[in-house]
Amino acid sequence: MGISLNAIYILWLREMKTFVRAKSRIVGTVVTPLFLLVFLGAGFAGATLPGVPIGVDYLQFLTPGMVGMTLIFTSVFTGLSVLWDRRYGFLKEIMVTPVSRVSIVLGRIAGGTTTAMIDGLSILVISLLVGFRLGSVINLLLAVAYMVLISISFIGLGLSIASMMKDEQGFGLIMNFIIFPMLFLSGALYPIENLPMVLKIISYVNPLTYGIDGLRGSLIGVSYLPPLMNLTVLTGFCVVIVLLGAYLFEKNEAV
Repeated sequence: MGISLNAIYILWLREMKTFVRAKSRIVGTVVTPLFLLVFLGAGFAGATLPGVPIGVDYLQFLTPGMVGMTLIFTSVFTGLSVLWDRRYGFLKEIMVTPVSRVSIVLGRIAGGTTTAMIDGLSILVISLLVGFRLGSVINLLLAVAYMVLISISFIGLGLSIASMMKDEQGFGLIMNFIIFPMLFLSGALYPIENLPMVLKIISYVNPLTYGIDGLRGSLIGVSYLPPLMNLTVLTGFCVVIVLLGAYLFEKNEAV
């Protein structure tokens, strides 16, 4: 059974309608990164912190991290929506249709990526209003590519976890247990160069580190790792986690 573009479009459209109607979800997703961006950015305005390259103030450093944080939180909702659909019977309805499991997974990834990009770009626009300085259009396009890769990666992670879970509370606990350490050890809030050696090694194993560093390099032209390394590691993680998510989704929902 091949890939159905119509099925992918319908699932994407459903996700868009759900996203527009759930205004509290939109606000809840962006409010924490927004507060951190405004208050931390304003509090350290014009300051250069240890580990931050000379000439780069904290607002410039922080903004890519907050964009990445928004993408992660929004992407996780895709996994949570699988559990909601399972509870209310919608998942069973689409699983019995003559549509391949791959099409269902791709539809969810397309919808989740679109909503994550809307939230991430919203934070980026707000950052411009509080003083963030964006580079060239080419840099922005490269940043969008990193945003897409980050979104798809964490959608794949969310699908992988959700496929093995039965309740929303357990999913939330496990995702928080995974996401927050990855976020704090990614360099989103502070330079990982300031961390103790053990935590620094863990940070370099963390795939999100390469996503945030690549995003920062694209937006402000400053990165700690080679751009090609950032792109290669993040792309590799994205492919592996999406394939894993698709495999677990098909295996567990077929039972």
